[in-house]
This record gives sequence, structure tokens and C-alpha cells, in this order.
Amino acid sequence: MPTKPTHPGVYVEELPSGTRTVSAVTTSVTAFVGHTRRGPLNTPVRISSFTDFERRFGGLTSQSAVAYAVQQFFANGGTVAVIVRVAAAGTGKAACVTLESTEGRSACPALRVHAREPGVWGSGLRVAVDYDTRSPGETFNLRVFDAHGGARESFTGLSAQPGHGRFVETVVNPGSSLIRVEALAEDRPDPSGTVSKPFSDELPDLAVDLTVKIGDVEREFTLYDPDQDGEPPAGVTELALLLERKLRALPDAPGRRAFAGAEVTAFGDRLQVVAGSTDPEDTVRFVGECANDLGLEASVNPPVFPLCGGVDGDPPGPRDLIGSEARKTGLQALRGVDDVNLLSLPELAAYESTEDMVTVISAAQRLCQERRIFLLVDSPAAWVSADTARAGLAAFDRVRSHHAALYFPHLQLTDPLTGRLRAFPPSGAVAGVIARTDAERGVWKAPAGTEARLAGVRSLTVRLTDRESGLLNPLGVNVLRIFPAVGPVVWGARTLEGSDALESEWKYVPVRRLALHVEESLYRGLQWVVFEPNNEQLWQQIRLNASAYLHTLFRQGAFAGGTPREAYFVKCDRDTTTEADVEAGVVNVLVGIAPVRPAEFVIVRIRQMAGQFELQGS
Repeated sequence: MPTKPTHPGVYVEELPSGTRTVSAVTTSVTAFVGHTRRGPLNTPVRISSFTDFERRFGGLTSQSAVAYAVQQFFANGGTVAVIVRVAAAGTGKAACVTLESTEGRSACPALRVHAREPGVWGSGLRVAVDYDTRSPGETFNLRVFDAHGGARESFTGLSAQPGHGRFVETVVNPGSSLIRVEALAEDRPDPSGTVSKPFSDELPDLAVDLTVKIGDVEREFTLYDPDQDGEPPAGVTELALLLERKLRALPDAPGRRAFAGAEVTAFGDRLQVVAGSTDPEDTVRFVGECANDLGLEASVNPPVFPLCGGVDGDPPGPRDLIGSEARKTGLQALRGVDDVNLLSLPELAAYESTEDMVTVISAAQRLCQERRIFLLVDSPAAWVSADTARAGLAAFDRVRSHHAALYFPHLQLTDPLTGRLRAFPPSGAVAGVIARTDAERGVWKAPAGTEARLAGVRSLTVRLTDRESGLLNPLGVNVLRIFPAVGPVVWGARTLEGSDALESEWKYVPVRRLALHVEESLYRGLQWVVFEPNNEQLWQQIRLNASAYLHTLFRQGAFAGGTPREAYFVKCDRDTTTEADVEAGVVNVLVGIAPVRPAEFVIVRIRQMAGQFELQGS
């Protein structure tokens, strides 16, 4: 509000500048679409490391080209990726287990537990139930273990009653990354492990010899020895501590922790005894007359309930990868994701049919044009020489786009799963190189040259010569080369439309990506313009905001020209927006940039002079 002067003096008033900034968007967030070991189907998941990928998608598997591509992406400098898991339609099944309840008059199914996602991985999940809650007669706890991945989750104070504030479905389903549950009855599932009968306020004689079996191992021990154990337990809680200590002192089978990790819990007036193992076979059984007198044979269940029946989905075919825009499956799942700049489809390289490969690329390019994404295309695995590459390139004529670039040949790296040398499509590693180049130099720097080294690459499937490289480069193929003292590098920066014969203005990768970067930044940065009065004041603000953003890029070296006038212009006035446009609610902004083009060819001339020589570069 304006300051209202009330006395003679100096008044200070802070005024908003009214200037809105255009922020630069991301440039190298890479989407990978295809088969993975696990993960949510057709759901984009953002990750920032390969450790994240291992945790959410199961890590490397020989059947997943995506997994290796993601690993190579982060190894070469990538920082953020978006993963979309796709499987063949109608394949894959989530593991599950049905827990029963004996609280009613007869046993009945009480709770069905499903793995969160389809796949064999779900058969490694284990769930355990106990009643150690504030209301042990009404609620229960549910614990989840991933026997292979090591993840653990715990949900406490759950109820099987739909009207309860801690109803099991409303608590577990949105909160678990491992399972989803379905309540089948209003009775609680039986607890895992061995559960005793209720103890009375006065404990029975505890100076007895017990025999316990866990799995196929049997041990004997004295429950309470006055000479060694001191004062006898005064209640069920102290009895639980005594029994747990006795069990843990018993010798285990070699390599096992069934006794050493045993847990005894007191809930209400009962005991629950669970082996220190996630093996369903390690059931705790107390045998003999003394155990029966103490009520330790009342209810015997496995220490954990295993999920089973998980089936991996088959690798996706062309239709699965293309997906459905209506259902947001396959590639179309990326339509709802912001800040995706690069797209990699490493599974296409293994397709035997070039027609299938081109069909998927065509669909991917349509998506890329709509969402301002740049597609990295892997050369087919069948291209085993420069000649086969030149012969096979004709199949890509109908998908020659300035939103894509083709890279050849494939990489040879040591497979961490086998320790052997293996060929991999290059798009994952190239995406990492692009991310590293963007961070170090900027999106306007060609992701190629001696700085564009490919980390971890031992060799290439095809060792190209200068002559062979010179034949492929004019055709719009970006080759990968190995040079002495430098190693394997990306040695090309042309779009698929960058063939000399096409004479495209979008010939080079950095020029196309810089334009996409500018377009997306201005698109987002000028959203505030909508519904503003369409007049000269608005046009002036648009010119100021856009020019400030472009000037920042100019100072960073993104544009050609020695002055801002030579590098860019922004025009928004009555020449671009006519009276008819104003009446129609339209404001037109004309932006021009002069991008820096890569120095693709460097020529050195040598002239011999009398007794000396000099170099002239051009």
C-alpha cells in the first residue's frame, strides 16, 4: 500500500519491480522405456542414481537392456532419469498369500496380501503378524520383509474393521512400496509363529525341562533355574524375556540364526515365539507334556508367511512400447511428465525386424515433437560393419527427423553379472555424455569430440577408420571412435535429418537441442501473460523478460555474434500483434537466435618456406 505521510520527514517505501524472470529449464533428464526386473508398470518413476534404480526396479538382469543403459547413463555423468517399465500385454503376475483367521467359530480367509508389482521378485516377500499393540485383543501389527532386496516395512495398530481409523487397507495400500492388501473378513489374521494359551495372573511352575524344535533342529533346555536365573518372572512380560534369553543361548545349526535371533513377545496375557529367520520352514514347536502344561502348543504357524506365484512379464513388443495414449501406457506414459529432455529405447537395437524398429521410432518421434524431447536412436545390432550400416540406413529414410540422432556402433563393456565382455546399445552412455557436456559447457556445446569420452567402454563392436567415418558422417550417422591416448569417444553431432543431401537447418544436435531449450524455457516463463491486458505495457514486459533470458545465454556463449543485436532479437509490438489479434485475444512474440554451430571440420594448411615452415589454420 502507498505510504500516507502524517508528519514532516522522510518516508521509505519498497516497491515491487514488476519484472518476471524466465528460468532456464532442464536439458538432460533422460527417459528410459522398456523391460525391467520389477517396478510399477507404465508409471514414470524419477530416479537420481543407479542405487535408486536397483531399489525400485531390481537392478541388472540379462533380459533388460534398459537396466544396463541406465547404469551406463549414470556412469558417464547422468544425474536424473525417468524410468517407465513396460511388459508384454497380458503377461506377468503379482505374488500373493492369503492369511487366515481362527478368531471366529471356524477358520476363514481374513487378509490377502499381494506384491505391489508383478514379477518373480514378489515371491521373495515375507509378511509377519503379531498382536503386540495397545489393544492386543482388537488390533494387529503387520511387518513386511524382502528376503532378496533387504527392504523392511512395518505397520502398527491395524484393524480389520472398515470403520476403524487404522483400517488395514487405508493404512497399508498408500503407505507400502512392497505390498497391497485386501481385507476379506472383519476378523484379524492369525499371528505368525507359536502363540501360547492365555496365562493366569499367577504363573505356573516354570522350573521345567522343555524340548523345542525349529525346522529340523531339536534342542532341550530348562526354562527356569533358580540357581542361575535369580528371581522367578513376576508376569508374562518377564516370562517372555526369560524364554527369549534361553532360546537365544541354544546352539544353532551351522550358518543359521533361527535360535540366535529368536524373538518372544508378550501381548496381553499371551506369548508369541518367532524364530530368528525369514524361512517359512523354521516353525517353532514346543513338544512334550511340560510344554502342553504351559500352553506353548496352542497355535503353531510359520514365523513368516511367504508370498508366492509371482511371474515376470514377457519383454515388450513394438505395440507394447508404443502404448496407448488413452491409457497412458508405454511411451505415452511420458505425456504427463514434465522436464524430460532425452529419450532412450535400448531394446530396439535387438529387434530382428528393421520395420518394427522404425515403427516404434516413428511413434517416439511424434511424442518427441509434441513434448520437445530429443530421441537417441541405437543402430541395429545387425550393423556389423560400415558397409552394412550404409546399406541398412535406407530403412531409416522415413524417420529422418531433426528431433533424433543415430549412433553407431555398439559398445563393448564388461558385464558385471558375468565378468565377460558384452556388446551394448550406446544410447545410455551417450545420454550420460550429453548430460555431462551440458553441465560442464552448456546445451549449445556439441556432445562430441575428445571431451566426450565414454567411461567404462573397453572396445567397440566395429573399429571405424577415418575413411569409413567420412562416408557415414555425411549421411547423418554419429559414429563412435577409439583414438590413441584418448580412448573411446562420441565422434559425431548430427541429427537424423543432418544428411548433407537434405540441407536441413537443423543439421546439428546442439543447434536443435538449444532451440528446444529456448522454446521450453520461454513457453514456461511466459505463462503469466495469459489473461493479462493485451496492450503496449504487456508487450514491453514480454520484450524485457525474454531479452533478459536470452542475454544470459548470450553471455554464457550460447549464440554467435559479438553483440546482443547480432546474437538474438525479441519483437513484440503492433507489427507482430495487429488489432485483429488483440480482438481475438492473441499476442504474438517473435524470437530469433543465432546459434553457435560446431566446428565439424578443421583444416590445417602447411606452407614450406626457405629453411623453415609455418602452420596456418582455418
